[in-house]
Parts: sequence; C-alpha cells; structure tokens
Amino acid sequence: MPTVNDDFFRELESERTRAIVIRDLTAIERLHAPEYELITPPGRVWSRARYIAAIAAEPFYASWECGPIQVRRTPAMAIVRYAAKITFPSGRVVDCWHTDSYELRGNVWQAVWSQATALPTPTTSQAGE
Repeated sequence: MPTVNDDFFRELESERTRAIVIRDLTAIERLHAPEYELITPPGRVWSRARYIAAIAAEPFYASWECGPIQVRRTPAMAIVRYAAKITFPSGRVVDCWHTDSYELRGNVWQAVWSQATALPTPTTSQAGE
C-alpha cells in the first residue's frame, strides 16, 4: 500500500476527476462508495447510481481543472477541498469550491460525499462577507 499522506489524496482526487471526465466506469465504480452522494452547485442531491448512470449515458464533463488541493485527514478519513473549473459539453463553465470526503474501506479509499458550491461571480453582491 502506498504512503498515505496529503499528496496521496491529491493524486487520488486527480485520478477520480480524470476518471469521471474520460468516463472510465471501472475506476469510477472503484473510487465511489456504494452510498456516495453528490451535492451539485444548485443544491441537488445525486446518488451514486444516478451519477454513474448520467456519466455512462453520454459525456457528462468536458474538463475538470483542480486548483491547489487542501487536505485534512485521519487514519480512516480524509477531506479534500479546492477551487475547481468544471466545463460541460454544452460549453457551460462552473467555477466552484469542491469538497470530497474519503473513507478507508478495507484497504481501499473511496469517495463518500462530494459537494460543489458555486463561486460568486464578480457581479454577485459581496454583502455579508
């Protein structure tokens, strides 16, 4: 088993995002726990089954760019957070904070939860900050 440090999780997140962009279903299934859930920028909850079905049906993402990835970890759990630029096949681009929680399952790390929060646009009011 490789050394489990912050760089391990940065690489794991890069592997996961690459797999979903290129639609590598074997890797996607291995990297996402059975009870995985995604919270989209508009606040919708997607189950693992719904997410994988959407990716399998047609190209879901055109690209996924990760900013510097911050990591918080314990021996059995890790959370990664970073700014992402996600491009969809339609050309729509979403700039967001992306957070993933990973859990160690046996000797395999799997994503359990993901949440994307849209970054404010330059014209969005900064009230309350």
